[in-house]
Amino acid sequence: MGDQVQTLPYGSWPSPIDATLAAAHDGHAEYVGFVGEEVWWTEPRPTEGGRRTLVRRGPDGGEESLLPAPWNVRSRVIEYGGQPWAGTVRDGEPLVVFVNFADQRLYRYRAGADPQPLTPLSSVGGGLRWVDPQLRPDRDEVWCVLEEFTGDGPTDLRRVLAAVPLDGSAAQDRDAVRELTHERHRFVTGPRVSPDGRRAAWLAWDHPRMPWDGTELVVADVTDDGTLREPRTTAGGPEESIAQADWAADGTLVYSSDRTGWWNLYGLGPDGRESALCARDEEFGGPLWKIGSRWFAPLESGLIAVVHGRGATALGVLDPETGEVVDAAGPWTEYAPTLAVHGGRVVSIGASPRSAYEVVELDTVPHARPGSRVADGGAPTGHARVIGAAQDDPVDPAYYPEPQIRTFHGPAGREIHAHVYPPHHPDHVAPGDELPPYVVWAHGGPTSRAPLVLDLAIAYFTSRGIGVAEVNYGGSTGYGRAYRDRLREQWGVVDVEDCAAVARALADEGTADRGRLAIRGGSAGGWTTAASLTTTDVYACGTILYPILDLAGWGSGETHDFESQYLETLVGPLAEVPARYAERSPAEHAERVTTPFLLLQGLDDVICPPAQCERFLARLEGQRVPHAYIAFEGEGHGFRRATTMVRVLESELSLYAQVFGLNPPGIPTLELAK
Repeated sequence: MGDQVQTLPYGSWPSPIDATLAAAHDGHAEYVGFVGEEVWWTEPRPTEGGRRTLVRRGPDGGEESLLPAPWNVRSRVIEYGGQPWAGTVRDGEPLVVFVNFADQRLYRYRAGADPQPLTPLSSVGGGLRWVDPQLRPDRDEVWCVLEEFTGDGPTDLRRVLAAVPLDGSAAQDRDAVRELTHERHRFVTGPRVSPDGRRAAWLAWDHPRMPWDGTELVVADVTDDGTLREPRTTAGGPEESIAQADWAADGTLVYSSDRTGWWNLYGLGPDGRESALCARDEEFGGPLWKIGSRWFAPLESGLIAVVHGRGATALGVLDPETGEVVDAAGPWTEYAPTLAVHGGRVVSIGASPRSAYEVVELDTVPHARPGSRVADGGAPTGHARVIGAAQDDPVDPAYYPEPQIRTFHGPAGREIHAHVYPPHHPDHVAPGDELPPYVVWAHGGPTSRAPLVLDLAIAYFTSRGIGVAEVNYGGSTGYGRAYRDRLREQWGVVDVEDCAAVARALADEGTADRGRLAIRGGSAGGWTTAASLTTTDVYACGTILYPILDLAGWGSGETHDFESQYLETLVGPLAEVPARYAERSPAEHAERVTTPFLLLQGLDDVICPPAQCERFLARLEGQRVPHAYIAFEGEGHGFRRATTMVRVLESELSLYAQVFGLNPPGIPTLELAK
């Protein structure tokens, strides 16, 4: 940094955060777990084709990447995957299984040897897929979810709980895979076995519900021969979402339910009595986009590690006897839905506006609390430390944005939550009479939320003098069921209105330049972006990434099974309201687009397929709207390769530069067709 602050127009500030740097730091550690005393997790490798590898933290604190390219630890069950590995120690050696993305087989990892396949291949449709493994060394098996295609169509499949032998005998023999359940439900999570080994619990749901609409908590008896008998629903239903379930050491079944309007924790004791463990207007759960997500983990002491909050999330330890939660001290303001416990140790993955996601361990050294059921176990000290994937600032943190947590108001005075990232540079300011351009970011899902964490893709823009506003529009998670239910049958309305309300408010208050507003988003955020360009006049341009553009096509066979009936709640039943599908679809109203846009799509995307983009562009032909369409071979839903992400960021910046009259140095010019 220099000593002299220079004045340059917004969008022309030189920045050390280039697209290559941002791409190299895209993605973060996930799926923490213990293997004996060691902490393991998965980590992205954007420069290695976007794969994910297993990382272990050794006894000396060093980190070791265990699987060389092209091994890729990632499941495709429900296409979004979930927990892809599990581990323990047997005979003094790590016993680890993982799912490999390329063939979706389950493998056994052994140090110093090539991974050994445990499951067979299938030539039918999408084959055999596995997720959420639970090791059962006592039976020499791993129990998990099996997704099996029965035909070539995206919905020709079945899901059951299954037991896979650890000796490799099923690697070539489908009959050696032991199915634990019948096809009672369309969707299931992996089984959790009680401490005494006599019961198993899992979650299940069926079309047209999504897991945040309504799920069932199923419990079955585990027989001596390892079969599951008499499965019965113990909680949940069509209007109650159970986000997670697990067993406490005393045999209590703990689960997170939103029956009060918030995902709170409940306990079902061995005597069959149910109790609320922590009644608060905040979330102890979230949307189950990935099977095996964990927002809580019971400790041996009787305490429960929790990821919880309203909007942002904290890591804490709950005393279920008193309802008291002691949160971890430290800079982290957001925790991912992954938790692992071992003895008194708690590990999760936390981040903040100044740091990307890091592996964090919470100290639960006991402090006696008189009168508590767990007085001998005590309460945590609250001390936490980074033990893996530590934030390594690639540039001076002075270039990081400084976000503001804001609440705006939309139609009918409804609250809208947002994060505003003003332009920020340690050495540059803009002329005093200039207002900055702003880009509204619409998150995906739409049943999701934008976390308040360091994202170098945001810093890429703010450090050049372009503001960013992430909008957690109505329908977002983290603010209770009523907030997310705002989007019921209102997708393409409420999300569009809320984003526009934030953009207008920023202009009205003099934060943003009204004539230089843009919108961008991927997946469901791509839908909101395209819908905004066809229904509002707020934005001067937009960036649309791997979007939904044609509701009728997407809702009648163009997407995968998990979301194939999602629109029933987001828009309404297609058979009953076909006109609504047509009216809201950007593909049906391409002629309404009058502003420049950038459209980005992965050619291997089975969730939002390229056909949607191609139809949209065909209907735009002759409109003479400046635009660019870039399709990426080898990319699916959500870009993972560093080369792709570099081109995405530079193309997006070039679009804004051309439309807003900016002059960012060193950026290739995006060719806009008409």
